[in-house]
Amino acid sequence: MKQPGSPDSFGGSYTGGAEGILNKVAASRRVLDWRSGLAKPVSDQIIEEQAVALVYNGISHVVMMATPEHLEDFALGFSLSEGILQSPREMYSIETVQQDKGIEVAMDISAERFSTLKEARRNMTGRTGCGLCGAESLDQAIREPNIISATQQFSHEAIEQAVDQLEANQPLQAVTGAVHGAAWCDQQGNIELVREDVGRHNALDKLYGGLCRDQATISVDHFILISSRASYEMVLKAAAMGVEMLVAVSAPTKLAIDLAERVNLTLVGFARPGRHMIYTHPHRIIE
Repeated sequence: MKQPGSPDSFGGSYTGGAEGILNKVAASRRVLDWRSGLAKPVSDQIIEEQAVALVYNGISHVVMMATPEHLEDFALGFSLSEGILQSPREMYSIETVQQDKGIEVAMDISAERFSTLKEARRNMTGRTGCGLCGAESLDQAIREPNIISATQQFSHEAIEQAVDQLEANQPLQAVTGAVHGAAWCDQQGNIELVREDVGRHNALDKLYGGLCRDQATISVDHFILISSRASYEMVLKAAAMGVEMLVAVSAPTKLAIDLAERVNLTLVGFARPGRHMIYTHPHRIIE
């Protein structure tokens, strides 16, 4: 059984180039490409989407639809962002097993955290991949993370730099056009790590898990760039990571803005070349 932090457990960057990636998570299919009144048979690369069951100490907790790549990162990041674990050290081991109808990610976690998880499960009436469904009450669904510190400053140029680099750092999106990306960017806007998935929440959880795989402290002098809209769940997960700025290429929701305002997170939306909009706590962004 693989241990967190081992070389082959929480894989860092993609290996084998674009071809190696596609062999694992995409399939080629003949389709008709209609353009200007003409239909032409072509080969198209289609992203894989599989059911992924997250199993804690032998008990299946949730099944998510996800891209079958970096699933150990996903499981760890999901466990942390959903509050199942409070620290990566509470994850003792992790293993992925291919089943007939999907993939099982089996985790061994601390007895204390598993006891808390079992108690929470007793209150759950169901669960889907939306991040809010399955909560018994509104109080459980709308969680309130800790207030984020205000120690960092970022420049408009750093946001621009990250946006300019995102496309080149999304190999699955470049070939299939069907995945979201979550990028870890340094203070100058250079992208250091990217995770991709068909689900925007999954991509961010994979990024979180990838950063924590060596049980290292996440550096707060970085920010997150996502290729999607900024929903409530995305702000919630970013706040759980303790980062001070979340940048989205699309729009935020009102609930996301309200949460970002309350927890002291700088939220930027519509981040495009030459343009971005600052929705909350603009004091962190300098000229």
